[in-house]
Amino acid sequence: MQIKHLKKLGYKVVPIEANDKAYLKLYRYRAQIDLVFNVSEGMHGNDREAQIPAMLEMLQIPYTGSPPLAQALILDKAKTKEVLIANNVSTLPFQRFTDANQALKKGLIYPLMVKPVSEGSSAGITNKSVVHTLSELRKQIKFIRKVFHEDALVEPYLEGREFSVAMLGNPPQILPILESDHSMLPKKYLPFDSLEVKWFYESETNGQHLKCPALNISTRLERQIHTICLDAWKALGIKDWCRIDIRCDRKENPFVLEVNSPPGCMPPEHDVASYFPMIARAAGIPYERLLQKIISEALKRYKRL
Repeated sequence: MQIKHLKKLGYKVVPIEANDKAYLKLYRYRAQIDLVFNVSEGMHGNDREAQIPAMLEMLQIPYTGSPPLAQALILDKAKTKEVLIANNVSTLPFQRFTDANQALKKGLIYPLMVKPVSEGSSAGITNKSVVHTLSELRKQIKFIRKVFHEDALVEPYLEGREFSVAMLGNPPQILPILESDHSMLPKKYLPFDSLEVKWFYESETNGQHLKCPALNISTRLERQIHTICLDAWKALGIKDWCRIDIRCDRKENPFVLEVNSPPGCMPPEHDVASYFPMIARAAGIPYERLLQKIISEALKRYKRL
């Protein structure tokens, strides 16, 4: 969906689908490619978002975004948390469940959030993801294992504010902070960015509950969020751009929920509520200039600009 906008910027674009034929096409066109604008999801496995970057590294083709190791870590929410915890970056305690009958770790207190360990776009995260009893916990883990064929990540459910932080550049510039104002959600939705909220409510309302810049955010909280995000960027080895989701407890202590790399970047004519472009617009950066900034940051890394 970025293709027509890239063409408007004057680039010749060769679309390559991130499937099992991608390597053959990249190999064939490698001499003609100056840069790959990578928004690939990959195809199979928990490391799938590392597949295209790994191919590009092998072929020595420059590309936008983070390298294979960072992409593999980021898609695996449990591994992301292990790296963040090891680097003293604020994130919630958690447990990875390979089986619904595992004993719950001491210190994990209900209510708990249960989510697939290696999915994005709120896949598998619904009202039922918040559990209050052992039976509900086991039922939700079984659901994730059956539907997604992967482990479940369990962490405390926080009832505070939720923010999304877009980062751009090397070193990164933090763009205006976006807040999901859950007080505006219909009562049938629990107050978090579930699959229903992101893919139904946001589409129906053009994201009217999304506030950017976030309102009534204290200097202390904003500073904490900035520090946490910069530390996470460094710990994970992120390049060029990403978006980090932050959730607070009732005392407004912020925690990293997850990292999105590459982040969703739908053109406004397709999705006016796509977070990264919405945040960029709040910073005075229209869509095509955003694409150009991402490209320019990558080219500078490769010393081609």
